[in-house]
Amino acid sequence: MKLHQTNFKNYMHKGKITIHDISKELGIDSSTVSRALNNSPRVSKKTKEKISAKAKELGYQRNSLASKLRTNKTHTIGVIIPRISRHFFASAIAGIEETAYDAGYDVIICQSLDSYEREQKLIETLLANRVDGIIISISMETTNYNHLDRYKANGFPMIFFDRPCETEKNTNVIIDDFQASFEVTEHLIFNGYKNIVHFSGPQTNLLYQNRCKGYKAALKKHKYPIRKEYIIESKLMEEDGIENAKKALNLPNVDAIYSANDMAAISAMQYLKSQNIKIPEQIAFAGFSNEPVSAVIEPSLTTVNQPSFEMGKVATNILFDQLNNNTRENKTTILEPTLIIRNSSSKTNNN
Repeated sequence: MKLHQTNFKNYMHKGKITIHDISKELGIDSSTVSRALNNSPRVSKKTKEKISAKAKELGYQRNSLASKLRTNKTHTIGVIIPRISRHFFASAIAGIEETAYDAGYDVIICQSLDSYEREQKLIETLLANRVDGIIISISMETTNYNHLDRYKANGFPMIFFDRPCETEKNTNVIIDDFQASFEVTEHLIFNGYKNIVHFSGPQTNLLYQNRCKGYKAALKKHKYPIRKEYIIESKLMEEDGIENAKKALNLPNVDAIYSANDMAAISAMQYLKSQNIKIPEQIAFAGFSNEPVSAVIEPSLTTVNQPSFEMGKVATNILFDQLNNNTRENKTTILEPTLIIRNSSSKTNNN
């Protein structure tokens, strides 16, 4: 026992413990030690356990960087999202991290803050860090995909989630934004609302294009006019909700507002309430994304719930499939959203 304590102190004095130190302690060839620590089937279970115990006793740590360089894999994936403060993205990250952890992968999480320039730099950073693949929800400003194509040209897989991308050989994990938006708008129509304003995201973004198309399709089905001035485009931030609400008040006969996200809907509701406008009696509201606050504000907000945690898991599993099989394909996986009807759209006296 004293011998081990003395040797351990000597190793600590020398610096980092190596497989040669373990080999010397056990009198086992260093190549066998290396194979055992890498769980090689060529080494018996008993020997592996003996070597593992000694490695733990001496405080051995594997040189993961050297291992990664040898295999040309870092077992790390990059994730780029617009904003981690959004419940949807935080929940998606939880699904990504859980799946990656189970597969033995680390995750690097980055925020684009909906900036195209920042997104470009993040792609370069992840490429420099040799991540094995990327899961991304593109920024609102992204209309040019050259930076993404350069990454894919290096042979790495890239999975798009929530906000789809329609360039060549893309894999998307999304919901049916058109159908979900159609159902929200039709719900308002069924509740007697006729002059429905739509707070839209930037129409350069495919996701917001699809939500706007769903809104228009519902109006068209029920023979309601599609009025350009009733479609108010913005980045759908909190301050945009307030400005959009002011614009809506200047439009004739507005009795409902459907926002393509909850954040703008909630700030608009708060502003209208400050102007003594009753919700939903005078103006009804519906949002999109089911942010946690949407259930507790007064009145509670009708919205669309997206399966964000599942979306994160599905996107990660697809990424690993592509890594393991060395395949890149055009594929779109569509998950099912749910319309959650709450008090903000429940008109007491239908027209």
